Amino acid sequence: MKIIKKDASSFDLNPAHDGAGTKKVLVAPDEISNVQGITKSCLAPNAMFAWHCHEDCTECMYVLASTGTVCDADGTYPFVPGDFFVFPRGVYHEIKNTGNELFKAIYIRVQ
Repeated sequence: MKIIKKDASSFDLNPAHDGAGTKKVLVAPDEISNVQGITKSCLAPNAMFAWHCHEDCTECMYVLASTGTVCDADGTYPFVPGDFFVFPRGVYHEIKNTGNELFKAIYIRVQ
């Protein structure tokens, strides 16, 4: 088999952003060239991933569930499931779950 299949039950749940939420590592940094990782993260209602940036990668976020806002130095942007964001290397941002359900997103970090 040339395709890599990963059983969903094999993904470990880890804390994200100092315990503000959780993540499952879907692709580890050494599995695909130029990809630092692919994770599925969760964030409780009314919780946030506080201001931070990624100095070593560009981060892409695909929203799976809940509603909320993404902030950067230029403004605040609402999101709904299906929205996609690109956070360029070194850009500070914050993600807030303003919805009543668990926020879920897939993140892809590219060097």
